[in-house]
Amino acid sequence: MNESALLKLLDHICGTVSVVGSMNADYTVTTEHLPGPGETVVGGPLRVLPGGKSGNQASAAARIGADVRLFGAVGSDINADFLLSALHEAGVDTSRISRVDGASGTTVITVDEAGENTIVYSPGSNAHVSVDYIQSMRDDLTSADVLGLCLESPMETVTACARLCHEAGLKVLLNDSPFIAELPGELIETSDILLVNEHEMAQLLGIDEPDDDDWDGLDWSSMAQHMHDFGFEQAVITLGGDGSVVIDGDDIHRIAPVKVDAIDTTGCGDAFMGTVLAGLAAGHSLANSAQLASYVAAYAATGLGAQASYGTAAQVRERFSVM
Repeated sequence: MNESALLKLLDHICGTVSVVGSMNADYTVTTEHLPGPGETVVGGPLRVLPGGKSGNQASAAARIGADVRLFGAVGSDINADFLLSALHEAGVDTSRISRVDGASGTTVITVDEAGENTIVYSPGSNAHVSVDYIQSMRDDLTSADVLGLCLESPMETVTACARLCHEAGLKVLLNDSPFIAELPGELIETSDILLVNEHEMAQLLGIDEPDDDDWDGLDWSSMAQHMHDFGFEQAVITLGGDGSVVIDGDDIHRIAPVKVDAIDTTGCGDAFMGTVLAGLAAGHSLANSAQLASYVAAYAATGLGAQASYGTAAQVRERFSVM
């Protein structure tokens, strides 16, 4: 599909997305370079921005037009209202989010002048997203078209979500992030699509990474077979600035990167995931959804922060239609 036709898919984002997981207040500082062990560096002004992988994914999907429901928990601190307000502004339905005593989830992020980052995650209220809570939300959770999961919630909760939605006939997209090499068998069995980066794929499948970082030269047919043997007929492998690869049964699609001058890559992977969820909910193919996600994620890289950098469908279309 050519670029013009692909971007027109942004006019046809519909369907309902359920996202279960995390919301975090991101404490972000920019520096000339990332500090090494024991090193102190001088940073710019501290910014507190809305984040959390699940909140980010929900926000990205909602901003481009999907009907998005987020399930999770915030704390009793000042960050709770801040996070909910940002999600509401993005168009996310937050009515099912619970409140618990204590701190909301937080991250401490350092971003260098090249847009690379380091992140430290403190779960806070995200650790209280329980199986009982998910069971109480069963009807609302399963009356969607697709479910998005990451691993910033307790594993038993993530697995329960996948099982409930799989049994209800939803397409389940699992983002193995923060990365865990040993995924529970039940989670693999009840998830339909796996989203990982190239390094995570290598660890999961027990393969050697190419010495020259030449992922294009990899035997992707062999990788697809390894992925099938692992338990996934469909998968998306992101390659950073080199685009992505979509495995869809026996078909392999190489998705070209969208080049921009990056300011901050924080949350770009979540923008990618959220767009894939929105595309699938709208009935688009996995390959077209991932191709569209490349544009949405590239747009996000041109702004600071995660949710704060996400564009609407109109903004993304306008940014890249003139290239």
